[in-house]
Amino acid sequence: MKQWLVLTGMMMMLAFCFPVLVAAQVSDEEKAEGFVSIFNGNDLSGWEGNPDIWRVQDGSIVGQTTSEGPAKLTHNTFLIWKDGNVDHFVFRADIKLTPGGNSGFQYRSQVTPNDKPYRVNGYQADFDGSHAHSGILYGEGFGGILCERGLETVIEANQKPRTVRRFAENDALKKELKVNDWNSYEITAQNFTFTHKINGQIMSITTDNDKAHRRESGIFAIQSHVGPPMKVEIKNLRLKRLEKTAD
Repeated sequence: MKQWLVLTGMMMMLAFCFPVLVAAQVSDEEKAEGFVSIFNGNDLSGWEGNPDIWRVQDGSIVGQTTSEGPAKLTHNTFLIWKDGNVDHFVFRADIKLTPGGNSGFQYRSQVTPNDKPYRVNGYQADFDGSHAHSGILYGEGFGGILCERGLETVIEANQKPRTVRRFAENDALKKELKVNDWNSYEITAQNFTFTHKINGQIMSITTDNDKAHRRESGIFAIQSHVGPPMKVEIKNLRLKRLEKTAD
């Protein structure tokens, strides 16, 4: 009995001194499909951003802004994945955002060359806390809204989108989205066609035919948007590389 108490005490001391690591969640099925984790669940190794905004908490990446102090934003800022570029891929993650907040996932993007740190431009899979625009394709410094929710569009010369069809009503898709709760996001970028899904529902489909401006590769990043104080949480970030297919 005494030995058991001593062993238990030692285990408790070890747990206190060495916090339990949070394993990044990639299912066996997804591993077999080729998905890998791009976030270790414990710290921001492999990522770079404003340390006043971004941290890791309870196995999630957290971006939080305030109305004053160092975490008050004067411009959109991004947490940038530094372990490689993305081109043809499927990305999956779970995301939660306070109502009124604004965030999203940048892909095939680039760092904006100006005096404001951690700014990027390029394609963005949008996500906002009140779901006015969640699921759309937005060009951050790159053409603005390129595809609204429920639409399939083609981007033509000078980054001008043309609607091909409406495959679902905006309000019906909005009902599939959870407010102030976790939502599962999936982005597929195959050649120059981009499909955004949230909670298993297709939100937008875009094909970029603007050969002068479109991008085949670039950085991946997470947005924290200027405006009211907000908190965005992202976990279970998984990436699967795809082969470019014949046009």
